[in-house]
Amino acid sequence: FSYFAFNNAEAAELQRLIAVEQQKAQFQAQVHNFTDVCWDKCMDKPSSKLDSRTETCLVSCLERFIDTTLTITNRFTQMVQKGAH
Repeated sequence: FSYFAFNNAEAAELQRLIAVEQQKAQFQAQVHNFTDVCWDKCMDKPSSKLDSRTETCLVSCLERFIDTTLTITNRFTQMVQKGAH
C-alpha cells in the first residue's frame, strides 16, 4: 500500500486543485504588477497630500484594475463551471 497511489479520479482532482492554485498565484502576481505600474505611473514624488492630477491618475488606474479584475474573475468562473460539467 502506498500513500501516493491515486486512482484516476483522485489524480484528476489533484491536477485541478494544482491548476486552481497556479491561477491564484498568477492573479496575485498580476495584482502586484499592476500596483507597481500604477504607483510608477502616477506618483511623481511622494508627499503628505495628493494633488488633483495624482489623484485622478490613481482613480483611473484603479478603475482599470477593477475592470481587469472583473474580466479575470468572470473568465475564471467560466473555466471552473466548464470543469464541473
